[in-house]
Amino acid sequence: MNNYLNLLLYIQIALSGICMYRIIRGPTIPDRMVGIDIFGILVVGICAILAIQTERSYILDIGIAWIILSFIGTLTLAKYLSGKKLNE
Repeated sequence: MNNYLNLLLYIQIALSGICMYRIIRGPTIPDRMVGIDIFGILVVGICAILAIQTERSYILDIGIAWIILSFIGTLTLAKYLSGKKLNE
C-alpha cells in the first residue's frame, strides 16, 4: 500500500508543477486564479496522503486551513473582478 501512496504523491507533485506553469503563464487573471484554486486542491491532496503515510493527523489541519484561505482569496478576487468594492 505504501508504494501506491508514493505513486499518488508523485502524481500530485507532477500535477502541481503543471498548475504552477498555468499560474505563471496564464494569459488572464481568471486563468491564473483557476490555477491557484486547483493548486490549493492538490496541496490538500498531498497533505491527506502525507497524513496517511506518517499517521499524523495535524497535517490534515494544515490542509483544511489552506483550503479555507484559498476559498476566501477566490471570493475576494471574484468581487474585485466584478468591479465592486470589498466592503460592499
